[in-house]
Amino acid sequence: MNNFKRRHIIILLGALTTLGPFSTDMYLPGFAAIAFDLNSPIAHVGLSLTSYFIGICLGQLIYGPLLDRYGRKKPLITGLVVYIAVAILCGVVLSVASLIALRFMLALGACVCIVASRAVVNDLFSHSEMAKIFSYLVVITGISPLLAPSVGGAITTYLGWRCIFFVLALIAIIMLLAVIKKLPESKRPDKSVSLKLNNVLAGYNDVITESKFLIFTVAGGFAYAGMFAYIAGAPFVFMELFGMNEGQFSIIFRINVCGFILGSQINSLLLRKCKAYNIAFLGSYLLVAAAILMFIHFLLGLLNVVILVVFLFLFLFLIGFIFPNVTAIALAPFYNNAGRASALLGCLQMILGVTATVLVNVFVDGTPKPMIVVMLGSAFICMALISYYEYNLKDKVTISNTVTN
Repeated sequence: MNNFKRRHIIILLGALTTLGPFSTDMYLPGFAAIAFDLNSPIAHVGLSLTSYFIGICLGQLIYGPLLDRYGRKKPLITGLVVYIAVAILCGVVLSVASLIALRFMLALGACVCIVASRAVVNDLFSHSEMAKIFSYLVVITGISPLLAPSVGGAITTYLGWRCIFFVLALIAIIMLLAVIKKLPESKRPDKSVSLKLNNVLAGYNDVITESKFLIFTVAGGFAYAGMFAYIAGAPFVFMELFGMNEGQFSIIFRINVCGFILGSQINSLLLRKCKAYNIAFLGSYLLVAAAILMFIHFLLGLLNVVILVVFLFLFLFLIGFIFPNVTAIALAPFYNNAGRASALLGCLQMILGVTATVLVNVFVDGTPKPMIVVMLGSAFICMALISYYEYNLKDKVTISNTVTN
């Protein structure tokens, strides 16, 4: 594969991974308008976000076997067609109940982009390249929370919230055409992959019983959970406790997202000389150290806006080093069932991320403590899992030396 084609494939895969974040971040500024137009409380509109996350989790498990059975392109094209149709229906919906149901269906279309992108990376690139490619994808995906809310807010203001879904459908149409014309089929259809429920479950069991997959998937999931805890707690902490307005909070949110992007970009440079496993191992310890220091500052009453932003930036910066690497290590053992491995990885990590948001909201106490404690706990478990592998399993498991040694 020449560099020109390689670059275009990476950009296309990165673009596909942005469809999910755009589907959530773009319509958030329209919540008030949606509630008013559909004569419903904003809390009920918020359930459409919950149904979307449920759809993302379940949908990935559905598409995993399909991607292994029919190749990568056909399920990807099917999912995008579903997404386009449902996005249009979301734009003409007449009730919140219908919107909640349609958002679930929208997620079933969007999630194939996430699963297929990871599987294609596993198909086309060597184990030594995978972590670097995932770092590039994180950089591209990280642009979504920087752009999507502003775009969604502008569309809501000038065109109305319904046009957000029409724009999402247009984006998906462009992606569909790009997939059809530019994305090579990276895996031939495999009729030996059975779609019977018992066989599907057996296939997932084969994946989850691979110790390296399970440890690094869950470790990455807890790193992901730390980021979700920040996302869930930051609006209350900065706007309610520190009295910032929406514009000021938006600036801080973007600064911290840039930390995540910067960490991922530097990670891709470090991978030229360092192994993915070594970076993830060291990064997990630094992540815990950053979280502990943030917690100590909270206990001592030293947290102000500037100090908190510095710690949050550092926390997300370090996740940028951990997440792409543990993803590459987790998927490295798989080829024929890479679709199922990618699906299970995404589902488990999404469940952990959503659980973190629930914990932050359930234990809210009028201070930053719930957010900080969940971030600290997530970082510690991530470190503990990678350390367990280092000191108990590393020498007992057959590992691709180019990835982990």
